[in-house]
Amino acid sequence: MKKIIAILMCVMLALTTFVGCSGGSDKAVIKVASKDFTENEIVAEVYALALEDAGFKVERMFDIGSSLIHTSLTSDEIDLYPEYTGTGLISILGKDPLTDPDEVYNTVKDAYKEQFKVTWLDYSAANDGQGLVIRTETAEKYGIKTISDMQKYATELRFASQGEFDERADGIPALEATYGELNWKSSKVYDNSLKYQVLENDEADVSPAYTTEGRLTEEQFTLLEDDKHVWPPYNLAPVVRDSVLEANPEIADTLNKVSKAFTTENITALNAKVDIDGEEYTDVAKEFYESIK
Repeated sequence: MKKIIAILMCVMLALTTFVGCSGGSDKAVIKVASKDFTENEIVAEVYALALEDAGFKVERMFDIGSSLIHTSLTSDEIDLYPEYTGTGLISILGKDPLTDPDEVYNTVKDAYKEQFKVTWLDYSAANDGQGLVIRTETAEKYGIKTISDMQKYATELRFASQGEFDERADGIPALEATYGELNWKSSKVYDNSLKYQVLENDEADVSPAYTTEGRLTEEQFTLLEDDKHVWPPYNLAPVVRDSVLEANPEIADTLNKVSKAFTTENITALNAKVDIDGEEYTDVAKEFYESIK
């Protein structure tokens, strides 16, 4: 009987040691969220995979409306999500646009810390901001690479407007204040969802676009360089509740490594795989994460 008791005690000790040393068994559950569009879902899923790889348990809370997700964070319903520096600056803080990426980042980082007890981790090179797309054939015809180049040839170009872009402060008024008057050959209003079809069908030459849209991977379209920096940057970065980060400081290193890997080009390519090729965002995120880990 003594031998049996001794054996049982050894087994219990071994099990206790195994459970205490097993990777991630005592790690926190991190609630990772995303906004309700492809790019944010992909990035949030990459964050989730990286955290799981670091031993955390992750609860995914994806597809939250853009107008609700910040409140979800500050009300402790979620722990972190991918945000854009320009969104934080203009939409959340209500500040005037700034165009220097570091200045925008430092402004939102300081204000979020003070007002919301939220930390902005390192921002990535990926910038999902306002831009202009031109038919590549047209760009090559006139030697257009930048918005300055485009302005010189505006009288030869047909503009596919989206209506409000002509009036809003960061649309045509901002462009003309920075680059000079835009005397288009013609300007017609089209629905945003039709812009690439309109360009593809040679019904227009130039249209407003966002800089990481999947169709920008196609050779027939060229994103113009904003050479005078009229638009604020919208760099991607994880925003994390301070209390969560203080309890789990390794989250910072884990997600900062991920942010280093994102660029405007590869984010655009990832969006294309989902929005054009029809792949699942979870599969696209996993493939990307495996390539950078």
